[in-house]
Amino acid sequence: RLVQASIAAEDADFFDHFGIDVLGTVRAVTKTVIKKVTGKGKVQGGSTLTQQTAKAVLISAEGYKESTAKTIKRKIREALLARQLEQQLTKEEILYLYLNNVYLGHHSYGVQSAAENYYRKDVKDLTLAEMALLAGLPAAPSSYSPFSAPEKAKKRRQYVLDQMLAKGMITQREFDE
Repeated sequence: RLVQASIAAEDADFFDHFGIDVLGTVRAVTKTVIKKVTGKGKVQGGSTLTQQTAKAVLISAEGYKESTAKTIKRKIREALLARQLEQQLTKEEILYLYLNNVYLGHHSYGVQSAAENYYRKDVKDLTLAEMALLAGLPAAPSSYSPFSAPEKAKKRRQYVLDQMLAKGMITQREFDE
């Protein structure tokens, strides 16, 4: 269920794409250029789970500052590495890397660390609602923190559950519970 929640929250087409969201990447690059040129607008992401995994690899290899810079160069490097990951690993291996390395706030890297941090549980013992909350964190861990922003965290959790229901990943009964 945690895998499904993560896919529903971050990349519904994960099993169908080749690692890169071309339209999302073009949109993100365009908005970044507009922001740099005009000083207006908002920089945004456009990353698949594979691209987010590539970003995590780059952070490990090169450090946080260089690997999270809002630049076209960084986005291109991330896309190239995402393609390499897709060619050399299975989708399941990419998900494994993602779920065990993604930053989930409050010094938690990976879902096991986050399960212990937020719920004092092993990841295998989480409820569907708890999994949905963790799956919603990567978008903005500080903004959706159940510790510092509980209402935003609940709304994000609801979004993840809504996506899971809409995509047939859970039943209406599971959703209601």
